[in-house]
Amino acid sequence: MTSSTRSARRSALRRHGIALGVTATLLVTGCAAESAPGDTKKPSSPKPTAQAVAHTVPGYDVGQFPPVPLFVLPDLSLLDSSSSAFTIEVNAAVADIPGVTATPAHCDAGGSVISGNGTAFLYGDGSGAFTGPDGTVQNFGDGSGVSTINGVTIQNFGDGSGTYDDGTVRIQNFGDGSGNYTDATHTVQIFGDGSGNYDEGAVRIQNFGDGSGQYDNGTITIQNFGDGSGTYDDGTISIHNWGDGTALVDGKTVKADKLPPVPRLGDFPPLTALAPLESCGTTLTFEDGVLFDFDRSEIRADAAATLDAVAQAFTSLDIAQAQVSGHTDSIGSDDYNQTLSEKRAESVVAGLKDRGISTALTAEGFGESRPVAANEIDGADNPAGRQLNRRVEIFIPATF
Repeated sequence: MTSSTRSARRSALRRHGIALGVTATLLVTGCAAESAPGDTKKPSSPKPTAQAVAHTVPGYDVGQFPPVPLFVLPDLSLLDSSSSAFTIEVNAAVADIPGVTATPAHCDAGGSVISGNGTAFLYGDGSGAFTGPDGTVQNFGDGSGVSTINGVTIQNFGDGSGTYDDGTVRIQNFGDGSGNYTDATHTVQIFGDGSGNYDEGAVRIQNFGDGSGQYDNGTITIQNFGDGSGTYDDGTISIHNWGDGTALVDGKTVKADKLPPVPRLGDFPPLTALAPLESCGTTLTFEDGVLFDFDRSEIRADAAATLDAVAQAFTSLDIAQAQVSGHTDSIGSDDYNQTLSEKRAESVVAGLKDRGISTALTAEGFGESRPVAANEIDGADNPAGRQLNRRVEIFIPATF
């Protein structure tokens, strides 16, 4: 993709009134804290009042709302050919549960879940071709080559660019930090200039690379205008953060921190990340705010349906054992976060056991020690990263 093509694309986006933003481990990011997207001018409004506002976003304090979410490029080392079939079963079982996702996990030698990375494989010792029982490989002797192994085709053009296609997943790497990823449910575009797009069904995330971005899932709309201001609307609650220390929540003015800018996107990972690795199990992730109110460890009454559905999936799949872990962001003391993460993990275990599942469950809290995204970038707060870090995970070993 040439720079002129990307510039034309960004110009077209802006002509349609889109403003953009994204982050660095192929995370694309946005705005707020166990916390708070803006416009340019606001109408005159009353001064902030201490009066409480009735409506709050689940999991957030008064006047605060989620950031434009980080979007995560799927783990390129855990592609279709190596993903556990059990992960696919679990994913199908929880597909209709809002805020819960199932992904293949990969582990170190001790069985701990890690994020991995591999090395592209080639046969041969120069130019030539190889045909074996699992497929064919062509090596052109100039650093480029093509392999088709077990239905997976990888093209390496020798200049850092290449393609991957297994019939379901298609990856295009243009070698300049830009690239595309498409599978049956996701499309991720990384333009290499800090901007990018993410699409999954009704969910659309746009990062414009200049500190602004937006999120829309057909029900919830979040906008961050990159100057400290932004909006949130879910059809029930309407919040407009003016970026000057105040926000309008359902017609009432309250104090609210200005929104930090949406961090830029990192580059598309190199072709060498395409080697398949074996999955060691499945990780279920409960997104921030799905189960708990702001700074609390008691499961909300309206989250009962979520646990009901997860418990039903565990029973139908006859899962023998699983590990529940709680995680926080870096706001607050280490001791406080450790205790909160432990209590949240224990609440999930208790909630599932109360629903009569036979799965042997263990609970453990890790506080802020195992972030999946940066809590800060270049010394600046990264609320969308912290949002990903505030989570509860259930790891189901492949040998369940």
